[in-house]
Amino acid sequence: MKDQNLDLFDPRTAVMDPEYSPTHTGEPDFAFAFDDVNFSDRILRIEILGDSIAGGSSSDGGCSSLADWARNRKRRREDFRKENALDITACPEDQIICCNQIDSEDADNENQDEAVVAMIEETNSGDEAANSDDSTWNCDSPRVMRVKTLNISSPILAAKSPFFYKLFSNGMRESEQRQVTLRINASEEAALTELLKFMYRNMLTTNTAPGLLDVLMAADKFEVASCMKYCSRLLCNLPMTPESALLYLELPSSVLMADAVRPLTDAAKQFLAARYKDITKFQEEVMKLPLAGIEAILSSDDLQVASEDAVYDFVLKWTRAHYPLIEERREILSSRLGRCIRFPFMSCRKLRKVLTCNDFEHEFASKLVLEALFFKAEAPHRQRTQAAEESASTSRRFVERAYKYRPVKVVEFELPRQQCIVYLDLKREECANLFPSGRVYSQAFHLGGQGFFLSAHCNMDQQSSFHCFGLFLGMQEKGSVSFTVDYEFAARTTLAEEYVSKYKGNYTFTGGKAVGYRNLFAIPWTSFMAEDSLYFIKGVLHLRAELTIRP
Repeated sequence: MKDQNLDLFDPRTAVMDPEYSPTHTGEPDFAFAFDDVNFSDRILRIEILGDSIAGGSSSDGGCSSLADWARNRKRRREDFRKENALDITACPEDQIICCNQIDSEDADNENQDEAVVAMIEETNSGDEAANSDDSTWNCDSPRVMRVKTLNISSPILAAKSPFFYKLFSNGMRESEQRQVTLRINASEEAALTELLKFMYRNMLTTNTAPGLLDVLMAADKFEVASCMKYCSRLLCNLPMTPESALLYLELPSSVLMADAVRPLTDAAKQFLAARYKDITKFQEEVMKLPLAGIEAILSSDDLQVASEDAVYDFVLKWTRAHYPLIEERREILSSRLGRCIRFPFMSCRKLRKVLTCNDFEHEFASKLVLEALFFKAEAPHRQRTQAAEESASTSRRFVERAYKYRPVKVVEFELPRQQCIVYLDLKREECANLFPSGRVYSQAFHLGGQGFFLSAHCNMDQQSSFHCFGLFLGMQEKGSVSFTVDYEFAARTTLAEEYVSKYKGNYTFTGGKAVGYRNLFAIPWTSFMAEDSLYFIKGVLHLRAELTIRP
C-alpha cells in the first residue's frame, strides 16, 4: 500500500516509477473521459488570442525544423517585449490568476512572452453574457480570435498539475464556479490540446521535435511534471545534432531547472562534449558556439587538450570574441566560465599570469590562484581525496582531465645553485596505453630561464630484444642557448615507498635536444606492468627528476 503522506507534487514521487517508459507510465488511462460531459464537472473555455506574428501553431505543422521553432520563439519574445501584448497589471486583480503566480520581481522572466491567464467566470445574466468579452476583460490585449470549449474533470487535472490543483481549491468563491477560462496565444493551441489529452491518457500523438518542445513548454507552464518527463524522454530518443543540443540547453531557465528535463539536458551536454572533445580540431566551429555549448564542452573530463593552460587560453580567446566589453567579460568569467577552468592543474607560470590578467576581477582571480596553489602543495593522497569528494558534486575543479601533457609538481631552488625537483605521477592505465610504442609528455617546467619537459616511453631496449619503460628529459626549442645540466631520475618502490635513484648523468642541452634512459628499471615491459610490480603503489607510478645547472 502506498504511503498516504506522500506529497502529490513531490518530484521524487510524481511519475518516477523505474519502469516508466514513453509508451507506459503505469498510471490509469482516462482517455474515455476526455471532453465527455458524463465524466466532467467543469467547462474549460479557451480564448485564443492572435499571435503578434504570422505562422500560427508551431506544433507539428507550423515549424518543419528545430531551427524554425527557435526562430519563431525568438520572434515571439521580441514582439512581446515591443508591444507588451498582455498587460496583467491593468486587469482587475480579483478576476485573474496567473499560471505561474508571477511576482513583481519576476516580471522579466523569459516565459512571460507566452504567459497564460486563467480566471473563474461566474454565471452571468443574459445581457452580461452577450457582452462577456467587454465586461470581464478590460485590459489592453490582442484580440480574441476564437473560443474553444472542453468538458474537463477537475480531479484528473488537479492530480497531474499543481497549477490546476490550486486553481480548483484556492478556497475562493470563484473556485466553485463551473466554467474556467484560459487565454493563450494561437501558437500554443495545439500544444495545450496535446497536454490536456496527455493528462487523461498519459501519452502524446505528436512525435516531432518542434511539436514535443511546444508541449514541453506548455507542460512547464502548467506544472505537469509527468508530461515534461515524457517529452524529455522522447526528445532523447530522437537523433541529436549540434543545433538541437544547443537548443535544449538554451530553453528557458524554468524548464532547465526541472528535474524531469535533466536527462535531456545531460544528453545534450554529453553529445556536445563528445563531438567537440578535441577543441583544437574544431576550433573555428567551437569559437562560434554560444555560452551554453562552451560550458558543456569545457565541463567534460574527456576534453582532449594539451594542458589546462590551453583551456585557460581558449576561454580568454572565446570571451574576448563574444563579450568585447570588459565589464560583461568579467561577469561571465566570474559567474560562468571561470568554474570550467581547472586552475589547480595549470602551471605555476600561467597562474602568475592569471593574477595580472585584466579580464578577471582581481579578488576572484586571487581566490582561484590561492586555491590552486594550496591544492598543488597537498600530498598526492590528499589531492586524490579532494578529487573524489569533488567528483560527487557539480564542480570538477579538482578532477584531472586526460591531458596530452601530464601535470607535474615542481620545487625550485636558486641557491646555492639553480636547481629544480620535478615530480611526475602516471596511472597504471596510462602506462598500459603506451604499449607498444607510445609516449606521454609532461607539462613544461623551467630552470635557468629555459623550458624543459619529461617524456615517458614504451620502447625497445638497446639490443631490440624486448619492450621496456624509458624516461627522458628534453629542452624546449628556444633560440641557440645551451648549458650543462646534472640530472637524476628516481622512482618510488613498494618495498619502502621511498624514491630510489635509477639513473644519473649530465648533458649539455641545446634547443630541441633530449637525454634519458631507454630501460629505466632494467626489466622487460611485462615485468614492469605485472600485478606484483615493485613500481606501482595503489595503481600509480611515482617518478622524480632532479635537475641542477652546472656553474
